[in-house]
Amino acid sequence: MIKEIPRVSVILPFFNADSTLNRAIESIVTQSLKNFECILINNNSTDKSVEIAQNQTEKDKRFILIHEKNQGVMFASNAGSEQARGKYIARMDADDYAYSNRLKLQAEFLDANPDYGAVTGMVKHISHSENTKGFARYVEWVNSVQTYHEILNSQFIESPIVNPSTMWRKETAKKHGMYKYGDFPEDYEMWLRWLSEGVKIKKISEPVLKWHDSDTRLTRTQTIYSDSAFYRIKTRYLAIWLEKNNPFYPRIAVWGASRISRRRARLLKQYGLEIECYIDIKRNRQLDQEVMYYNEIPSPDKIFILCYIKQMNARDEIQNFLHSRGYQEGLNYLLVS
Repeated sequence: MIKEIPRVSVILPFFNADSTLNRAIESIVTQSLKNFECILINNNSTDKSVEIAQNQTEKDKRFILIHEKNQGVMFASNAGSEQARGKYIARMDADDYAYSNRLKLQAEFLDANPDYGAVTGMVKHISHSENTKGFARYVEWVNSVQTYHEILNSQFIESPIVNPSTMWRKETAKKHGMYKYGDFPEDYEMWLRWLSEGVKIKKISEPVLKWHDSDTRLTRTQTIYSDSAFYRIKTRYLAIWLEKNNPFYPRIAVWGASRISRRRARLLKQYGLEIECYIDIKRNRQLDQEVMYYNEIPSPDKIFILCYIKQMNARDEIQNFLHSRGYQEGLNYLLVS
């Protein structure tokens, strides 16, 4: 008997996740969309995770267990994608929980919008620690970035997409490639690559995932998720974006004259970008390069500004000021930090 081709393939890698895996699996079992397969990828677990996964495959044939020996979520996720038979692929992590309508809502969006290659959704932050205020602010920000236009303009601030909340077309992954191995966050690199190659991505306004934030989350423990790793990979794709979109390429102005801002902006020089000047809120700041007082910036037809200011409140104030001077985001300036 030929097995029915699933509409959605859920890719769920796990490593020593016996305390959370049952919860993640149950959230897939209870999905309102029933025509799915869930590929559980064991990535060298030494606890009871494999036993949990095997029990589930025996109870429900929509669940499939495979093993990936190369250590790392990138290798495990790619192994699952290679096995996937569904038209759509949904990512899921072993410590998260999918809302019951997630697969249905995202599949229906892709059905109705053939020009979109991927879709994501809102996430609810579940904190496991007192020291997660910064992550909570990130979740608040990422939930505010919803349309394709907003995702494009925000892609160099932080990753505007929560990886385990996303669904994409299998053909999109075949055309543009899956996660790559390197000294960078594999999911952020993939989104930057897809966006640079014209893949349209949108965020539906409904919550699709409870995103659990633990002290052992990979983004807290591995160097490929460090600030320096993020800036290296975002700079590479920012240089590609600027070549396509900056009317004054390779010349740019950098808003932010602090030591940290200058260090991050200088990464662009290896890609041939030229920093014309820095812009600062302090008058007569002395550097070895021209510093322009912010209130004296020229009209937007004279300059392209990259804003290397990380504080959200300050970024909002800068945006309001630039808009009052006729600047348009993505056309005359871009937030990149």
